[in-house]
Amino acid sequence: MIHAIVPVGFLFQQNCSILGDEETGEAFIVDPGDEPGLILGKVEELGVKVKGVLITHAHLDHVGALAEVKEALGVEAWMHPGEAELYANVGQQAALFGLPAPRRAAIEHELREGMVLKLGKLRLEMLETPGHSPASVSIYIPEEKRVVAGDTLFRRSIGRTDLPGGNLETLLRSIRRKLLVLPPETEVYPGHGPETTVGEEAKWNPFLR
Repeated sequence: MIHAIVPVGFLFQQNCSILGDEETGEAFIVDPGDEPGLILGKVEELGVKVKGVLITHAHLDHVGALAEVKEALGVEAWMHPGEAELYANVGQQAALFGLPAPRRAAIEHELREGMVLKLGKLRLEMLETPGHSPASVSIYIPEEKRVVAGDTLFRRSIGRTDLPGGNLETLLRSIRRKLLVLPPETEVYPGHGPETTVGEEAKWNPFLR
């Protein structure tokens, strides 16, 4: 499997992922939050054919370069419909940080619990993991025992819930019911910071005790 992580944005250092199948060269981009040139450069370096863009949630630092990436590659986007209001207000999110509003792009497809997208023999299974935002999703790849968790779960931490649409009780329930039930060796790739595993977080994460 191809899994390239491109940290983008001076302020947020958000982990944009490029997920690809080595045999077919097909790929998805997950959360193009900023610096579209860096993301597109990595796509060219990998030599993959991008099928589309997946959005784990609609906070500014995960969607800021969506329009530019879509236009450059001529692809469509997938996002949970419960994130639509948050995405509609992305300009207001930017204003809170004194940043210019990003251009918004059309979202052509919905992500839902249990939905499966394929990259060659790989299956990308959608897990609804709300709490950090109203309808965050995590992307589980069972063949590789890895999950791209957006801002739901971090190494020794969890997503913040003090932003609009956040709810701590909902977030903890999502983590326990959707992520901690995965095999303990499952690698977790958060939206910011280093990767971890389900087993490590079940044992050491202070927010989950």
